[in-house]
Amino acid sequence: MWGATLGFVDLALAMTATQKGAVLLGISAIAAPIAGYLFHRSAQAWQSFGKGPLSIEAEGMPPSRGAAAAAPLDPAVQAAEVRQMLEAKAERLKRHGKPPIDVEAEAARLLAAEGTPARDRGAEIDAELRAEVRQLVVSRNERRMRRGQEPLDVETETDRQLADFVGSD
Repeated sequence: MWGATLGFVDLALAMTATQKGAVLLGISAIAAPIAGYLFHRSAQAWQSFGKGPLSIEAEGMPPSRGAAAAAPLDPAVQAAEVRQMLEAKAERLKRHGKPPIDVEAEAARLLAAEGTPARDRGAEIDAELRAEVRQLVVSRNERRMRRGQEPLDVETETDRQLADFVGSD
């Protein structure tokens, strides 16, 4: 066994620089196509990485507006959930050293706003929310243009997104 290893070492020492270069080129000529093939296969896998039905950029069919009516909410359940959310917010503010909010007053305000018509609620959307939704629409337009799709009208899409968020038709 050691004799075969010594023979290989002796052979490597006995080769000239030109012969060593030829051996290196021969090994590279065999390894390069194999590496290229494996790289090509892995590139195809990476192109699909992060895509699928649950990815953020997946633009499926938007839900139709009249497909299924939402089940009516029980006002008592809704009021309990609003109070629970506000109590958690008040506790979080208290932990951060900020003054807590009045849970009952805020719950009454939110539940009263829920009873107002959709047109009045649209007026209550603050400028910060509108700016944030508009920024998201602009980002979506940039992605659409990179994919070669036609961009959406920013203001119309912003209004549609806000209407979907608020729950008006």
